[in-house]
Amino acid sequence: MKHIGRYLLIALFTLVFSSCEWFRKPPPNVVFIMIDDLGYKDTGVYGSNYYETPNIDQLASQGMLFTQAYASAANCAPSRATFMSGLYHPRHGIYTVASSERGDAKDRKIIPTANTETLADSVFTLAESFREQGYRTAHFGKWHLGEDPRTQGFDINVAGSKRGNPGRDGYFSPYNVEPLEDGPEGEYLTDRLTDEAIDFLQANQDSAFFLYMPYYTVHTPLQGKEDLIRKYRQKGGDSLQNNAVYAAMVEAMDQNIGRLLSALDSLGLAENTMVVFTSDNGGIRAVSSQEPLRAGKGSYYEGGIRVPLIVRWPGSVEPGTESELPVSNLDFFPTFQEIFGQKQKEKTLDGQSLLPILKQQADFAERPLFWHFPIYLQDYDTLQDDGRDPLFRTRPGSVVRQGKWKLHEYFEDGGLELYNLEEDIGERNNLTEEMPEKTQEMYRILEEWRESTQAPVPTKPNPAYEGAE
Repeated sequence: MKHIGRYLLIALFTLVFSSCEWFRKPPPNVVFIMIDDLGYKDTGVYGSNYYETPNIDQLASQGMLFTQAYASAANCAPSRATFMSGLYHPRHGIYTVASSERGDAKDRKIIPTANTETLADSVFTLAESFREQGYRTAHFGKWHLGEDPRTQGFDINVAGSKRGNPGRDGYFSPYNVEPLEDGPEGEYLTDRLTDEAIDFLQANQDSAFFLYMPYYTVHTPLQGKEDLIRKYRQKGGDSLQNNAVYAAMVEAMDQNIGRLLSALDSLGLAENTMVVFTSDNGGIRAVSSQEPLRAGKGSYYEGGIRVPLIVRWPGSVEPGTESELPVSNLDFFPTFQEIFGQKQKEKTLDGQSLLPILKQQADFAERPLFWHFPIYLQDYDTLQDDGRDPLFRTRPGSVVRQGKWKLHEYFEDGGLELYNLEEDIGERNNLTEEMPEKTQEMYRILEEWRESTQAPVPTKPNPAYEGAE
């Protein structure tokens, strides 16, 4: 009987352990690719007939493509700060790049909230979360949240600093970005960053790793390789997408993503590596239109915040799948913490784990998404920006999306705009007068969120304002 009891106990433990995925497969390595200013429709798989992106298109066929993914902000630094911290903007104070007083002072009716330019070292970052799990953490490209990402969880940093773009002639060596040694004259920055990343993969193939690839491309200045520029000039485009230099940058980006994926394959790492591809915000509309989405980078209409998102995770994400659920780059921090089974360090994480979506295991609870921008961003192109007015891409305000409904509020004049995104993805038909009850319902949700996050609402008049009252 003693022997029988012992065998039963062994069988019970074997059954429990073998049924637990954690014991069958370790948490994945992660390659997170963050492109700078890539528009929602700037790849083949998202609908472009001009840009050629076979590697990204193939990545989508191997994983899950999201059709309603959002950046947490409409420009670089605030989006990256929220991704890296898992916190909405009022909690870390980064709302824009540099000053919040952008544009001509005489056109700004109120004094905007002051901007914070550096993510505080006291914030527990996604990179620190990975490092706590024993991962090697490496950063290659644009940081834009402080002087050195190594103070915020990264073991290795190549080319990351407070700089937000590569500068004049900066896509070709000799480079302007630091820390990065110059390569041979004429070497292309996107190629070089990929070279550095592949070296890291080769050196760390026996370790768990978090490889963060925030390429500088396709941010301005627009600079591409001459052979690719000639190709796209000959190819031609249409009235919405026709910039050959930008197209050359997009194809070079795609080629280098292909090189990264090939390196994972050749090193035998692909099967236990999650690859994420996305953009930090929408594209510049005057460079590449995202119609029918309205506006572009710097605007909180869909063209400024809706972004591509693809996740490949062999054995966990079914290839060739799509999700239409609204998600945000805010959601990655809790996603990775759930994968790790890690206890949360921050008192608050504002996103929601995407694991139920990725594994198609359960319903994903509907929740509102919020954007808060108590700042000004001047226009890029008066005729093409397609914003609320021709002087600014963004004026101070807030936005909430819940389900198919999206509400904008503007602090200068109390203006409200309500859109049904299922019927009006271009945000052309303001429904506030037709649907006052839905407008007030959405407004209450927005007000309650602002109160819960202590979001600043600027109201002080600007003495330099010269506009009509």
